[in-house]
Amino acid sequence: MIGKLKGLVDEIGEDHCVVDVGGVGYVAFCSSRTLSALPGPGEAVTLFIDTYVREDMIRLYGFQSHLEREWFRLLQLVQSVGAKVALAVLSTLTTAELANAIALRDISMVARAPGVGRKVAERIVTELRTKAPAYAGDASGTIGLKQELGEGVAAAPVSDAVSALTNLGYSRDVAANAVAAAMKEAGEGADSAKLIRLGLKELAR
Repeated sequence: MIGKLKGLVDEIGEDHCVVDVGGVGYVAFCSSRTLSALPGPGEAVTLFIDTYVREDMIRLYGFQSHLEREWFRLLQLVQSVGAKVALAVLSTLTTAELANAIALRDISMVARAPGVGRKVAERIVTELRTKAPAYAGDASGTIGLKQELGEGVAAAPVSDAVSALTNLGYSRDVAANAVAAAMKEAGEGADSAKLIRLGLKELAR
């Protein structure tokens, strides 16, 4: 079982790349996002690999991060989602965007991926809703905050800051995103005034 390839980029195709590891060329099928992030031919690269083995075939799928590989595996737990659909989703959405879409049940966002109809997108957000936070990566703070707000257990300065931003005309989701980013910068214990100020700064970017 191959878990990682570390070598030189030999070739970049439409849906795959070839990595030269000690003179042996390994073909790895990748999302378009991973392919676009690869360095040029002859340059060093590390890919996280998911190995698919069948009686008549061994296929390698390559990812630029461990998190992207985990999402690839997670997506295939959903009925009617195979490797092709999982790669299409990861080509369209970053792992953070996907985690956020699932947390917010944003079916339309997931359905943007080629070959993913509304029915499959609905299955993805429904079946992975309880699993998404564990694979949220950079979105985990935002997802956790939105869950706390929804359950009414968010700290007073946080809920006050979100309320202030929504009163200024921003949607609750946009306000929560901004406050989550503000909390990352301000740290634990920041008051609502600071969170509002940093939240507005985030929204102005």
